[in-house]
Amino acid sequence: MAAKTTLNAKNLESLGAQRLAELLIEVSMGSAAHKRRLRMELAGNHGSDEVAREVRKRLASIARARTVINWRKVKALKNDLETQRKTIAETVAADDPQEAFELIWQFLALANPIFERSSDSSSSVIQSFHQACEDAAAIAASAKIDSNVLAEKVFKAVQDDGYGQYESLIAAMAPALGKDGLDCLKTLFVQWSKEPKDKPARDERKVIGWGSASPLYEDEIFGTHRDLTVRIALQEIADAQGDVDAYIAQHPEKTRRMPITAADIANRLVSAGRAKEALEVLNEVDATGRADMPFEWQLARVETLEALGQQEEAQTYRWTCFEQSLHDQHLRAFLKRLPDFDDLEAEEKAFAHAQAFPDVHQALTFFLNWPAPAEAAKLVMRRKAELDGNLYELMPLAVEALAEKHPLAATIALRSMIDFALDSGRSSRYKHAARHLADCASLAPHIDDFGNTRSHDIYVAQLKRRHGNKHGFWSLVT
Repeated sequence: MAAKTTLNAKNLESLGAQRLAELLIEVSMGSAAHKRRLRMELAGNHGSDEVAREVRKRLASIARARTVINWRKVKALKNDLETQRKTIAETVAADDPQEAFELIWQFLALANPIFERSSDSSSSVIQSFHQACEDAAAIAASAKIDSNVLAEKVFKAVQDDGYGQYESLIAAMAPALGKDGLDCLKTLFVQWSKEPKDKPARDERKVIGWGSASPLYEDEIFGTHRDLTVRIALQEIADAQGDVDAYIAQHPEKTRRMPITAADIANRLVSAGRAKEALEVLNEVDATGRADMPFEWQLARVETLEALGQQEEAQTYRWTCFEQSLHDQHLRAFLKRLPDFDDLEAEEKAFAHAQAFPDVHQALTFFLNWPAPAEAAKLVMRRKAELDGNLYELMPLAVEALAEKHPLAATIALRSMIDFALDSGRSSRYKHAARHLADCASLAPHIDDFGNTRSHDIYVAQLKRRHGNKHGFWSLVT
């Protein structure tokens, strides 16, 4: 009997077309989304033209809407947008790519009005527009849109990229634009950059903020925004054209000496077979006495040394970077290039270095990422006085990794969070602290020897002596 009432396509078919139609009408009552879906399916029976008409009407309706989009409405909006986007990309594009191209641009034009009336900055919504950029590129190629026409559309879109909805558009469109389209797009941005910046009369200038000594005017900010938009666009075009020198030219001389920018430039030079120049770019960055160089810069330097055939120097630098940062990727790359069995000895040396590392939390993070739970447990038990229970992103991860095979170390990590919450009087964390204390009680029977660590009962008794007046906490302890 149960099998016959299971909701699946086969069982529902037995109800017959008329009964199913009646049920669909009943289910869709009060649900605008369900009604739109049914109308779309009906339109599909009459061809892609009718589907396109339904999509166009819905997109126009969304564009006209003025109601505020709060967090409660985000999910429904996301589903609605995805329905329209997929219908354009999968249904309309298959039969009429030209029509689909017009529709996908109408879809993309919804971004600004949607975000202008949105009180919730949901990343899920902007993802729909990022995916629509990819769809637009595929549809443009299928529709064989003229490269100059396409370049003009991309240019106008990026000019109006108020919320980052078009951040992936140039890269996505590069294959459809081709060489001529990219050249045209580059020309449009260069021309825009040379247009004079109209400055309004002094009494008409709008102040939108204050700097350290003077007001910030709207026209000045727009100028800065325009310059940045052009620079980023020309960088993306240069990447699409494989023109490393054009990419470098878009970075002011000063920013080329910044570690992240230097790393980006060096990576492109290495890919272009210009490793010697890449090393020169990296050397322009002042790294004297700095142990905090960004990982991206360190990685670019290692790969540049490898490209120059300087394997020994690359290995030495990997180890130096690991010693300074305990970044596990440096150590993995270092060990991977060692002969068999040498890697085991080097790993032991690395673990010993991490155990003595000045920052116990950096060391704990390394052992958890490796992963080496036994080493993490050893670290926690040896240096428990240094643990900061305020690190609520790290300590729960340590507890999770240690609880099964190292219950004492897990208990120490739990106690660090409990002690911090109570010692600092963080009442907002009492609920979590009470849960951590219950976890300690669950782990206690699995600990054979507490050693120089207080047993669970003694720890609880001391907590009551020190924090017995924190009734908000004890009322939560079961």
